[in-house]
Amino acid sequence: MNKNKVKKIATWIIVPLMASIFILDIITVVLGNIYAKRYLPVSEKENGPVCDDRIHFLNTANSDCILLESNGHFALIDSGEGNHNPRRKTKYQGYEERVIDYLKKTALDSGGKVRLDFVLGTHYHYDHVGAFDAILRDKEILIDRAYFKEYNPRMDHDMESGDWGLLSCYKTIIKDIKERNIELIQDIPDSMEFGDFSLKLFNTGYYEDLEGRGENSASIGIKVTKGDKSAFLAADITKPSGLEDKLKEEIGECNLLKAGHHGYYGSSSMGFLKYIKPDLAIIPNLQGKVYPNVKWNLTMYARCPFYGTYDYNGIIAGFTDDGRIILTNDIH
Repeated sequence: MNKNKVKKIATWIIVPLMASIFILDIITVVLGNIYAKRYLPVSEKENGPVCDDRIHFLNTANSDCILLESNGHFALIDSGEGNHNPRRKTKYQGYEERVIDYLKKTALDSGGKVRLDFVLGTHYHYDHVGAFDAILRDKEILIDRAYFKEYNPRMDHDMESGDWGLLSCYKTIIKDIKERNIELIQDIPDSMEFGDFSLKLFNTGYYEDLEGRGENSASIGIKVTKGDKSAFLAADITKPSGLEDKLKEEIGECNLLKAGHHGYYGSSSMGFLKYIKPDLAIIPNLQGKVYPNVKWNLTMYARCPFYGTYDYNGIIAGFTDDGRIILTNDIH
């Protein structure tokens, strides 16, 4: 078969396939916008806080940084990307200054001091824990406890063991914690109470059969519950990591899903959504960067609106005393 004929056959296959994906993507966006009216975010700046029990999803582009707030107490889950990602070969600006500024404006105790009951790193990818170095070294931020399970290099896949700097990132965080004399907890509990929220933590250890699948397989997921409403913060839990299948039945139904892995490949599979059944999803990313299959699964299968933190300049999910979830945006 000559090259021209091969090219023609490839064109006839690829062009319709790409056109179909493009059309399906448009359909999911249109339906997503229709579904979004159920939880249309209102401006935080114009309307103020809607309640005292809230989950702040900060706008740190395609990295995770989540601030829990309940009854005047605050806790930080992941930190967003810092300024020194070892995978980036050129100088760039991360989000550590933005996160620190937000904490100093928001996470204030009754005496007006910046205080976090605890900080927690879900796993050691830089886009989740990279800014912790700057946060932990800032002496104006008081931290009671730090939850960081031991780094397990056996979880790494081949690419991670090289230039990704996971071990270096882990060592830096532990060093910072010890220098500040913050209580370090590496035996992560399965549950804890935080104000009006009950927290249930998943994958606090390691599954031996997932070794070699990558650091995402070490991700700690957190279910946050108040009354009969709950949210699942999925870190980088995905189907390829093995964790969606391991955890889905135990997690159970949740009203809000913080989608795993920034809406990239392997996140929010149909099998996972069958058990979670979210009413809405928050994705720490630009909506346009969310993979088409993830959009499809959320919109067409779960019939669930999704909101990108980048598109809305951060999103806060308020859990009201009368059993509602209200979204506010434009929080920085």
